[in-house]
Amino acid sequence: MVFHSPVQIIAKAGGAGKAKVGLAPWNMLLRGFMAGAYIAIGGALATTCYTGVAATLGVGMAKLILGSVFPVGLIIIVLTGAELFTGDAMLAPMAAFVHKVSWGSVLNLWLWVYIGNLIGSIVYAYIMAYGPFTSWNVAGVASVNAFGMSAVAIASGKCSYIGGAALWSCFLKAIGCNWLVNLAILLGICADDAIGKFFGVWFPIMAFVSSGFEHCVANMYFIPAGIFTAPFLSADQVATIGPKLANLGWVNMWTNNLVVVTIGNIVGGMLFVGVLYYVAFKKEIEALE
Repeated sequence: MVFHSPVQIIAKAGGAGKAKVGLAPWNMLLRGFMAGAYIAIGGALATTCYTGVAATLGVGMAKLILGSVFPVGLIIIVLTGAELFTGDAMLAPMAAFVHKVSWGSVLNLWLWVYIGNLIGSIVYAYIMAYGPFTSWNVAGVASVNAFGMSAVAIASGKCSYIGGAALWSCFLKAIGCNWLVNLAILLGICADDAIGKFFGVWFPIMAFVSSGFEHCVANMYFIPAGIFTAPFLSADQVATIGPKLANLGWVNMWTNNLVVVTIGNIVGGMLFVGVLYYVAFKKEIEALE
């Protein structure tokens, strides 16, 4: 396996960011759509695989299983060149630091990729809600299965950050999340072969999901999947999920989660990875130029 030195990794990250900000808006949107769907694939798989685990193996093992399968989304993104907003929160600013691209071009990339991620995530959420999370009888009436129940419970919890203390907690979880996500991106860059990239990405993503952190693009899937599935719940299932279900909705998705998580993800990626690594290796990077 070819392993790049830290300064080479930072330089390659800046180069990747420069290429990304140079894409046409339609291409940013298209690649963002793909990445949103790929993250949703990981989220859907994680929801399915961890359902029922806590009751038999304990909450910790359930979290570990959740985290162990979720990284498939970012692995696909890294290996196929899709555009993920949370990765671009570090890579695009790195391009501004290293290659002096404009901050206007950084914001342009963020905007189109974010929209693309949102559309891709919602499309896949609809597929899961009306597909694997529900069962349909001959009369066209749906019932929610155990996996759909997990999806609604996850979404309801993510819409329940209410009040200053809860939102601060959400913000800190978002910082921790994208700190780890962008370390995964750097570890993916450090290797040239597929196996090296796979393991470089897998460990930090497993850590962020198992730790319970918040990722804005993942939540673009998790919350809509719950919103789409919730109308088919029976009265007993509604009672099982409890009062948090009342917080689940399109407006609360933004006010109670996505706005704060997006800001926290930018801080975690740009500041805690991009800025820190650029400052740490600035002299070495300048020597390469």
